Formats: sequence, C-alpha cells, structure tokens
Amino acid sequence: MAVKIRLARHGKKGFAFYHIVAADSRAPRDGKFIEKLGTYNPNTNPATIDLNFERALDWLQKGAQPTDTCRAILSYKGVLYKKHLLGGVAKGAFTESDAEAKFNQWMNEKAGRIEAKTNKLASDAKSAEKARLAAEAKIKEDRAKALEEKKAAAEAAAKEAEEAAAAAETAEEAPAAESAE
Repeated sequence: MAVKIRLARHGKKGFAFYHIVAADSRAPRDGKFIEKLGTYNPNTNPATIDLNFERALDWLQKGAQPTDTCRAILSYKGVLYKKHLLGGVAKGAFTESDAEAKFNQWMNEKAGRIEAKTNKLASDAKSAEKARLAAEAKIKEDRAKALEEKKAAAEAAAKEAEEAAAAAETAEEAPAAESAE
C-alpha cells in the first residue's frame, strides 16, 4: 500500500481549511485516511499550520510520499530538514548531537524570520490605518472649509440683500419726501 501525506479539504466554499493526513494513495481526497497529522489554514497571514512533528517525521521515515503542497508545508515546519539530518546521522556523517544543534539553530532562524514577517505585517497595518485616518481628517477639514465658505457667501448675499433693500427703501422714501415738500 502506497501511503501519501496529503491535504483533505474542509471548510466552506471560498474559505478552505485543510487537514494534513497520511492516507492510502487510492483513497479519495476527503475520504478514508490512516492518521491525521495536523491542520493547515491558508486564510490567515502568515498561514496557520498545526502539525504533529514527530508523527509526520515517522511517516516520512517509513516511506510516505508527500504531495507538492504537503512537501512545502513539511519543509516550512522543518520536518524534511530533520529527516535529512537523521539520514546524515545514519550514514555517520556527523553525530546526533551535531544534527540536533544544526536543527535547533535552523528553527531559531526560522522563528526569527516568521516573527519579523508578523511584525512587518502589523506595522504595515498600523501605518495604513494612520494614513487612512489622516486622509479622513483632511477630507473632513476640506468639507468644513467648503461649508464655512458657503456660509460666508450666504451671509454676504444676505447682507447685500439687506443693503439693497435698505437702499431701495431709502430711495422710495427720498422721492416721497420730495413730493411731500
């Protein structure tokens, strides 16, 4: 029986969520599987991967073949690197403690890169929020200026109308006063 490490799709339409499973290669994609190894959620940034590291490594050492996407996930989590290092130990290239030290160093570097990406995304989101708020404030100020100008124009028009009415009344009174004399 050929065992594959692959994704089984779950979740709703347009919002996929996957289980990472070890399954017989002849079984349907979402059908029968041998063991669930973890989950993969591509909807978050960075993608959320929850993986049983030891069981995945065990299946790889038994000869299970990962699909392309699962190979990328296993590589991201360090399972394939650990398998590679254990192969070097088996061949006598280096000791198990050396392999463990190399793997821990790699994991620390990887954690640093992930943390940097998360921090960058958070800072980008904050700067985008500040820019959006600044743009909203500018629009609000422009609207307030336009409203001020409109009110000032309306007041000026009202004053001109009052002055014109007063001038008209004065003009009407002047001929009336002349005719009364």
